[in-house]
Amino acid sequence: MSDNKERIVTIFGGSKCDETCSEYNEARRAGQLLADGGYTICTGGYLGVMEAASRGARERGGRVLGIVMNQFKSEPNRYLTDKVATPHFYDRLQRLITRSVGFIAVRGGMGTVTELSLVWNKLQTRVIEPRPLVLLGDCWPGVIRAWREHLVVSENDVRLLDFAATPEEAVRIIDHKSQGVSL
Repeated sequence: MSDNKERIVTIFGGSKCDETCSEYNEARRAGQLLADGGYTICTGGYLGVMEAASRGARERGGRVLGIVMNQFKSEPNRYLTDKVATPHFYDRLQRLITRSVGFIAVRGGMGTVTELSLVWNKLQTRVIEPRPLVLLGDCWPGVIRAWREHLVVSENDVRLLDFAATPEEAVRIIDHKSQGVSL
């Protein structure tokens, strides 16, 4: 990837947390660190983890891209520098994925599970070339163990994931593994 090409990292996570939640603070710190590293942050554009990552990046002067959906009634968060409105959920998911050199998932709900599952499946089926998919936080190992126990998830599938306990670790993984990703 050439140095003049924009490097986008998409951060997935729940909309139902605020500054009192650890997920909010982890996402905000990840946004700060990624902006410090010259990455553009991409999120779904709304509240919770999406707002936190956007806020962190903006606090450091970074670019923040929000992929919003016309069907949602709520307003995007105020920290976005750029907004792309999409008509449908699948189009929104595609835009969150296709231009990103890496992904960080923070604890959320079914929307986060959907986003994580789609990226993971695209990596498994080689629809997209390898790039880091980092699961940030202590909830993920248990979730993946449960999926391995109750679903058809192989060790090879799990090898496509990276686990990080801290935002610093998540960003180190993104830095290390996204270097060779060309879009």
